[in-house]
Amino acid sequence: MIDRVFVPGCALMLYKPELAEKLHLILNENLGEMDRLMICCHHNPQLTAKTEVINICPGCDKRFGNDYENTSTISLWEIIAENDFFNFPDYKGRSMSIMDACPTRDQERVHKAVRILLNKMNITLVEPRNTGKKSTCCGDSYYGVIPTEKVKEQMIKRTSEMPREDVVVYCVSCIKSVFNGGKKPQYLIDLLFANETIPGTFEPDEWHKILDNYKDQH
Repeated sequence: MIDRVFVPGCALMLYKPELAEKLHLILNENLGEMDRLMICCHHNPQLTAKTEVINICPGCDKRFGNDYENTSTISLWEIIAENDFFNFPDYKGRSMSIMDACPTRDQERVHKAVRILLNKMNITLVEPRNTGKKSTCCGDSYYGVIPTEKVKEQMIKRTSEMPREDVVVYCVSCIKSVFNGGKKPQYLIDLLFANETIPGTFEPDEWHKILDNYKDQH
């Protein structure tokens, strides 16, 4: 039997670690006891047994799925969509757009699961023109490649494509990008727990310094 671990990801641990703890408890209660893996996906976890990683971060989904021996991956969104243990809030048809994350651009299983969850929360989704497998970067992936001011211009450009003020994201860095772009990010985990999405540190230089320091420590 394959082992399972829960990987909250660096960005969520920096954003709202209490939600990572809550999700771990929910998974343990409903799927059986599993460890929480705190090694950043940029580092080889060196697992010796075949392990399915339940991830939240799109980068974790990609790296643990492709880069390391003995790891396969499934998103938290798929787990919740395929089971009936989660108590969904009701947003009463509230209209939102969505920005799909680059690392999972080719993963229709993730796109489908995210939209199932939005439907279960009674959110009316208005898709942008570039969505799903055609989605383009929020702008954050350009960080370190082009000057920071140009990165912010890319964030504004991408966010301007969103047909609604509220924009669903499932990547913490996308929270920052949408906020920098002038619209209201709605982080999927916050939506699941009926919490407000708080941009926190959103300036690209400051955010990446914090994120890189955390990655180095894990």
